[in-house]
Amino acid sequence: MPDKPSVLFVCVHNAGRSQMAAGWLTHLAGDLVDVRSAGSAPADQVNPVAVEAMREVGIDITSEQPKVLTVDAVEASDVVITMGCGDACPIFPGKRYEDWKLDDPAGQGIEAVRPIRDDIRSRTEKLLSELLPG
Repeated sequence: MPDKPSVLFVCVHNAGRSQMAAGWLTHLAGDLVDVRSAGSAPADQVNPVAVEAMREVGIDITSEQPKVLTVDAVEASDVVITMGCGDACPIFPGKRYEDWKLDDPAGQGIEAVRPIRDDIRSRTEKLLSELLPG
């Protein structure tokens, strides 16, 4: 693993879960980790409820745009975290893959999105402790 680990968060639309996860990891790790997110079928914009949920905890993801998942993004990442994108994610030997089972915030209200956001925070903190021990 290089000096600076890189993490790619992938979900279908790159509008909710993966954007919140990228927001958390960027917030918690600062510039110690390269953070990317992408979707197998990206939406037109980040889910406004996900933006609102993150704003509540002081993290601004309003400038983010859903991005299409590319082979290059996977290849350039040490850790690939999928969130319900199924088989759309290319597999490369030597990469660390995790699948986080999370409810999709699409079409949900803020009350339903808050626990998803908080679950993502817990998982992201655990991931960070593994990437940057000590």
